[in-house]
Amino acid sequence: MRFARVLVDGAPTFARLEGDRVHPLARPPWLSREEVGLPRPFDAASLLCPVQPSKIICIGRNYAGHARELGNEPPKEPLMFFKPPSSLIGPGQAIVLPPRADSEKIEHEAELGVVLGARGRNVAAADAMKLVFGYTCVGDITARDLQKKDGQWTRAKGFDTFCPTGPWIETDLEPGKSRVTCRVNGVVRQDAPTSDMLFDVATLIACASRVMTLEPGDLLVTGTPEGVGPLVAGDVLAIEIKGVGVLEVAVA
Repeated sequence: MRFARVLVDGAPTFARLEGDRVHPLARPPWLSREEVGLPRPFDAASLLCPVQPSKIICIGRNYAGHARELGNEPPKEPLMFFKPPSSLIGPGQAIVLPPRADSEKIEHEAELGVVLGARGRNVAAADAMKLVFGYTCVGDITARDLQKKDGQWTRAKGFDTFCPTGPWIETDLEPGKSRVTCRVNGVVRQDAPTSDMLFDVATLIACASRVMTLEPGDLLVTGTPEGVGPLVAGDVLAIEIKGVGVLEVAVA
């Protein structure tokens, strides 16, 4: 199934997508799939960011090629960091570059996002996939110069608009058998199978749950393959997850 967050009569509403119809829901789909009202025609322009997480848990250097392209060795255990929910934007919106006085090197990182559908703490890897609601496309936009300068990544990863997510959530996907592709102005920059991940989704969920309680609706971002590169004003960034869809945003 495919779920989205859309504008219905001017109000943000979670909905189930089916063909060219939108079926409004009473609550976020990871809490309830109760439908309310009549189906509406689907208008792609009405799509909003499909998630409202309490936290965004990101994984760094989860592809060996990406770790090495930035001069790092692949980690021996998952490397976690946060992005704030205020960094989220949806399809058709714009990544807003910070002033050059703050950063002069903004880069894209295309990633598979995992939307959690259940609460979990100290979850075993064998049970971790039971917490998954679905999957989406995510951009972990990064101020690379600040990442290097600061040592820790909060400022580099945390600017408003630095987490484009969407266009919807797909529940039917084998996360280890998909593919991450990033295009800037139609030119492919990143393209790799998700099987290249050093730590699979179940391992990442189990690891995160040993540190913090995972809540329904939380977003886990699983790392980026090699090929990261610059974004400048006027660019169009497209992130594709095979079996999910394409998220397209502008750069302003």
